[in-house]
Amino acid sequence: MSVADEIRALREAVRVSPDNVPLRTHLAGVLARAGFYEEAELEYRAALSRAPNDVSLQLALAQAFWAQGKAVEAALIVDGLIERGSPLPAASLLAARLALRDGRRDDAIAHYRRALQGDATLADDALASELGLGALEEAAEIVEGKVRVAEGGGGILDIALERPTITFKDVGGMEHVKEAIRNKIVFPLQNPELYEAYGKAIGGGILLYGPPGCGKTHLARATAGEVGSGFINVGIQDVLDMWLGNSERNMHQIFSQARANAPCLLFFDEVDALAGKRTDMHASAGRNTVNVFLAEMDGAQGRNKGVLVLAATNAPWSVDSAFRRPGRFDQVIFVPPPDLEARVAILRIHVKGKPQDALDLESVARKSEHFSGADIKGLVEVAVERKLQEALKAGLPKPLTTKDLLAAAAQVKPSTREWFATAKNYALYANEGGVYDDVAKYLKL
Repeated sequence: MSVADEIRALREAVRVSPDNVPLRTHLAGVLARAGFYEEAELEYRAALSRAPNDVSLQLALAQAFWAQGKAVEAALIVDGLIERGSPLPAASLLAARLALRDGRRDDAIAHYRRALQGDATLADDALASELGLGALEEAAEIVEGKVRVAEGGGGILDIALERPTITFKDVGGMEHVKEAIRNKIVFPLQNPELYEAYGKAIGGGILLYGPPGCGKTHLARATAGEVGSGFINVGIQDVLDMWLGNSERNMHQIFSQARANAPCLLFFDEVDALAGKRTDMHASAGRNTVNVFLAEMDGAQGRNKGVLVLAATNAPWSVDSAFRRPGRFDQVIFVPPPDLEARVAILRIHVKGKPQDALDLESVARKSEHFSGADIKGLVEVAVERKLQEALKAGLPKPLTTKDLLAAAAQVKPSTREWFATAKNYALYANEGGVYDDVAKYLKL
């Protein structure tokens, strides 16, 4: 049977049984492999309307978007999968391609390595070459299906030490968050003698929480750049391991690396996956990982002088309360969607270098209240794609206008609404100790 005949037969089967998700998925896969990505997209969408929580379908739709050059749509799906800790290595591979397209080489390398950690068969020589990983490949070894880069001295190092160059000047708005970080992290490093005179140790942690896509990771990198420290971005894939005892060992190695490179800022993204409530865990392995995390933060296994810890979560209510004791994450800071000043700054970044005509970014920012940074990026991409279609028809570049951005702002819906619907319940009914007072204030409860 030819591909065309197979597609016709599958279409007829879907017509007879339109709610059969596996059948639609199979049809979409055949269409995608034949290069009919637009038609595959329609079938994946139809399948997802019937099975909206199927992560494999979400990833397949993202891959169909990518194949059509719809990078913004693909990124929105992949970012969501990564933020939710998707176990699909192919999601990390697509995230690497998207990050490289946006010029975020370090992020692309991290995503590519995580993809290979989950499935070594995803190795892509062309992508690796674009990432400049040729030299690293000589030091890489595949261990039980995981890619690990050998460190000098024979140890095993799974994640890279970065030296960010961005600072707080590169973070628009969020002044109250930056001030809290200055008091906890920046000032102690800049005035060590003064803090030692008062018996205050340099170290400790801050837990950032808020809706996804609001710049928590960017803020963490800017913090490291502000103080000139090393930066280690720790994802759940860098710690959690299926083999008994390996997760605890990985946690210890990460803190040991930070101590060896002090001053160093450790950033734990999606920390609720590593520091979840032990009462909710049925397996002892998960509780052991949490216990080791607590011990490392306390410095029980080594001195933590100069080790700074930032963590981010979209679900602070899932973090074990033991992490909020003094010396651990003793400051819990709400990171809201960008304010007006920050939205203007984010818009300015994303329209930079594009044909434009006297843009009134403040007007656009006022129409994008409650938008996350990722939403604003999507807004600009929607406006650019529309303008690009106009330019193709006219045969010459068309400048981006304020009207274009306002039209896109009316179309894009803020992704933060769902998060605030959940957070509102905690602010109203589970706000012991005032942890969610800032959320209540933001929502004007």
